Amino acid sequence: MTHRRTIARLTGLAACLLSTAAFAAPSAVEMAQTGEDPALKITEDLTTEIGPRMAGTEAEAAARKWAVERLRSMGFANVREEAYTMPVWVRGAETAELTGPFHPQKLAIAALGNSGSTGADGIEGDIAYFPSFDALKAAPDAAVKGKIVFIDNQMKAAQDGSGYGYFGRGRFVGPNAAAKKGAIAIVIRSIGTDSHRNPHTGVTNFEAGVTPIPAGAISNPDADLLVRQWQHGKPLRLKLLLTPKTLGDQPSGNVIAEVPGSDPKASPVIIACHLDSWDLGTGAIDDAAGCGIITAAAKHIMAAGQPRRTIRILWAGAEEVGVFGGKAYFDAHGKERHAVAMESDFGADRVWRVDFKLPESAAGLADRIAAALAPYGITRGKQPAGGGADVGALIESGVPTIDLQQDGTRYFDIHHTPDDTFDKVDPAQIRQNVVAWTVTIGLLANSADAELP
Repeated sequence: MTHRRTIARLTGLAACLLSTAAFAAPSAVEMAQTGEDPALKITEDLTTEIGPRMAGTEAEAAARKWAVERLRSMGFANVREEAYTMPVWVRGAETAELTGPFHPQKLAIAALGNSGSTGADGIEGDIAYFPSFDALKAAPDAAVKGKIVFIDNQMKAAQDGSGYGYFGRGRFVGPNAAAKKGAIAIVIRSIGTDSHRNPHTGVTNFEAGVTPIPAGAISNPDADLLVRQWQHGKPLRLKLLLTPKTLGDQPSGNVIAEVPGSDPKASPVIIACHLDSWDLGTGAIDDAAGCGIITAAAKHIMAAGQPRRTIRILWAGAEEVGVFGGKAYFDAHGKERHAVAMESDFGADRVWRVDFKLPESAAGLADRIAAALAPYGITRGKQPAGGGADVGALIESGVPTIDLQQDGTRYFDIHHTPDDTFDKVDPAQIRQNVVAWTVTIGLLANSADAELP
């Protein structure tokens, strides 16, 4: 009888243990793989409830309020806004029309951020054609003065997004170069890889002392049309109306939240995205998805148990128009210790490569991260990580970084266009991003001081 009772007790204990194991709290990675998907929900809700979030506008302010409420509701600690001011530019009327030598044809155009105005009556002038920014830079002033410059850059799609830096110069510095040579305006082929009749906006900047000229980007099909007309060898004329304006310094801000670590003396891991967007679309891939990805990963880690290091989430403001939020964060926190800084700001398609820029002391940590990411189809890169714009100042100051490189094959089809909307986000691919970030941040947040001081 005693023997039977013992067996019964052991059987009951085994059943209890099995039951406990079956209902044990899942790991952060398990939750990222099969649990709720906060990344998709954040992206959907931000683009649905707020929409476009132009820096320094009421819409960006509404997005900050929304972000604070959402992050608090998710259980994060120390959620707050950190305010700053910045110069604000807003677009106005935008039209372009080829008026000669053929029958007039309208072009799809969007002003570039910081563009000057044509005035309410618009302007009309001869086009000076340049196949590239380098061609404009090399041209004598006489070939440009009094004309409307056109830069014909044709960016090609690439998984790593390479080419944006090279071809992007037509937008980044092309208007400034044209203005210094005496152009009355500039129009560029959109810095994009699509064939849709959607122009790609984006910021440009003029040097101190250079008067901003009207500057716009036309869609790729319209750029093709312009080139075909130019190839007839006859002078081209363009009528242009761009009436943006500047509003002076206006309030903006960053939103910060934390997963407190168990060791208050350990330096934190900072993960960043940017909350603002351009105004043509709803900023789904640029960068609501990035905010969703990093926040979901932090949420999963928090739900699985307290990490050793604090994880600090930065939803930066005003990235699109000059990285004002990233600069403000550095001004406020740059003298603090940071273990590592990372950013998600390249859409929502799958992570395919991991790049490191870590100290020698973290060589073993890098190996562990690479090994943990390999089952998800993520290979280890051979080039140093660059980080992201909003953590750029931290990285320049010496803070280590890791890049989880996303597939950018279609990113520049959508980037800065009216097509940047929620339907472009692939649920399976954004979940893979969250898994990759959860794996990486989990290992970083539990690293030893000997690895990341």
